Parts: sequence; C-alpha cells; structure tokens
Amino acid sequence: MFEKVLLPIDLTHTESWDTALPAALKCVGDRGELHLLAIVQEVGSPMVESFLPEGYEKAAIEKTEHALRDFANTHCAGQAVSVHVGHGQIAETVISTAEKIGASLIVMASHPPNELRSVLIGSHAGRVVRHSPISVLVAR
Repeated sequence: MFEKVLLPIDLTHTESWDTALPAALKCVGDRGELHLLAIVQEVGSPMVESFLPEGYEKAAIEKTEHALRDFANTHCAGQAVSVHVGHGQIAETVISTAEKIGASLIVMASHPPNELRSVLIGSHAGRVVRHSPISVLVAR
C-alpha cells in the first residue's frame, strides 16, 4: 500500500476517474491518504483574458474546489481524502502538487494510445510519466 496517492481528475470527464479512482483506492488501502487534484488551466493569453469577466480564474478555482469536495463526499466516503485545486498546465501542476504533498504514487487515467495523436500532441499522462520523480500508475 502507498501512504499518499495523488489522483488528478477532470470533473467534467467521467473517463478521467471511472477506472483510476478504484485503482487509487486500492493503492491507499485502509491506512493511506487519497489526494484528489482538479486543475483549472490558465487562460494563457492576455488577449483572451480581456474578453473574460474580472476575477474569472479566481471564480473558476473556487467553483472547482466546491465541486471537488462534493465529488469526494459522494465517491470516497469513509476514506481519508484531501482535495487540491491547481492552476496552470496539467502535467506541471500534477508533478508539483505530488512533490508538495509528498505523494508516493500518482494514479492517472489515460485515453487509449493513438499513434498520430501521441506524435502530434502527446497525452497529459504521458508527460507526467516522462517527468515525474515518483511512480505513476496509468489506468485505462
């Protein structure tokens, strides 16, 4: 069993957690801590930001945190769970959060491989696997 497991999820895509959550719960067992991470991506462009209402990213982070707490209460009852909301690029945020909390394992879902897609853009899970200093379990 692992002491601290980080599970990044996208609350808007069931595929990001439907197979990964059961795997993460098995990895933490009865004594470990599950850390759920949702990420609000950066807008990334001052031009795009100018079209959004003031405080958009802050409001998105707060909304995501509430939704993640509801998710934890619904899907992880009886388990020691902490919720985290990151802001930025996905792979970098997953790795920095894992380091910050002292995670011993990252569990992530990944879409089935597609050669052309992997060559052109790669997957978030693939980037985490390549750059993470700790073990990563990819669930499909």
